[in-house]
Amino acid sequence: MFSEYLQHLIYGYYPYLAGTVFLVGSLLRYDHGQYTWKTGSSQMLSSKNMRLASNLFHIGILVIFFGHLFGMLTPHWVYAPFLHAGTKQLLAIVVGGIAGVLCVIGGAMLLHRRITNPRVRASSSLMDTVILGLIVFQAALGLVTVIFSLGHLDGEMMLTLSSWAQSIVFFSGGAADYMAEVSWIYKIHIFVGLTIILLFPFSRLVHVWSVPFGYITRRYQVVRKRG
Repeated sequence: MFSEYLQHLIYGYYPYLAGTVFLVGSLLRYDHGQYTWKTGSSQMLSSKNMRLASNLFHIGILVIFFGHLFGMLTPHWVYAPFLHAGTKQLLAIVVGGIAGVLCVIGGAMLLHRRITNPRVRASSSLMDTVILGLIVFQAALGLVTVIFSLGHLDGEMMLTLSSWAQSIVFFSGGAADYMAEVSWIYKIHIFVGLTIILLFPFSRLVHVWSVPFGYITRRYQVVRKRG
């Protein structure tokens, strides 16, 4: 009975708590904390291996994010006519595995730098270190789920997790029931992911809302020498 209650609490209600804090917290921080809305880059303090680590981390995490976004929230009937669930899962394993390795390597390098470099550590907040550590841990968990996924390539587990995610996002109800037979590794992976979403507004991750798309359409600035 307690395990069932816990399952509904974590996978039925916790996602909405995390999502609400994510949206409302981001809005309030944007409105009341403009001076804290930044990437907090520490490259000027120490540039050693910074570019390599940052590129690996960001490429990996972007591929993982969009892979999960479209992979989990796209209904099965959309791709079923031309892509079998097992094939989609195999594609997710290959692409997600590569992206996960890049994210873990780059993130571990950044985390090591943040902890061991005195100048970078002095300019970092506790939340900076915690959120980076959680992301690296989450990416590592994702790599472990790849190993579990190799044991059932029929795509059924992927469809189950997708049904859970779509039930949450589209308010279908009964989301927690999809998690009843799911392996513990996927449950931990989802819980850590939801926790990252919950902590998002309180970290430097808010800078992702400020992707500079305006630079693409901005008119060129003409600079002339004084006569």
